[in-house]
Amino acid sequence: MSRLVSGVTLITAHDPEDGVQGEDVGMTATAFLSVSLEPPLVLVSVRVDSRMDDLLERQPYWAVSVLSESQRHVAGRFAMRGRISDRLLFDDIPYTRGGASGALLIGGALSVLECRTTQRVPAGDHTLVIAEVLTARTPSADGRPLTYFRGRYHQLG
Repeated sequence: MSRLVSGVTLITAHDPEDGVQGEDVGMTATAFLSVSLEPPLVLVSVRVDSRMDDLLERQPYWAVSVLSESQRHVAGRFAMRGRISDRLLFDDIPYTRGGASGALLIGGALSVLECRTTQRVPAGDHTLVIAEVLTARTPSADGRPLTYFRGRYHQLG
């Protein structure tokens, strides 16, 4: 499967139960896809028992930022395992907070989606999270996508 090129996304959600003001959580995902146009549905695959899997089990609202080729550092930062807190990881990244999801939308992303989970499907060591798209925008539609192929980030062309 490392020979299948994938787009790179950042999945974000707000954990209202972590601390006084809650905490924002992020995860790099290459296993993200469109499921349906009517109604608009997407799917992301998250590792079982990961922080994001645990959070999305109790928090139905989350967001997706489709990363541009200039955002390789963002993808790498949120792909690290064993992080204690994501608070510092968002420090120098421009973002806005989604009105529908409360999750962070990354500045400079090619497109941003806000989602609400409709179904969770166990699949081996991952959970497939299917969600309705609540909002979709293309703030940086002219950029080029960041891709992932054979275990490395790449640019098209």
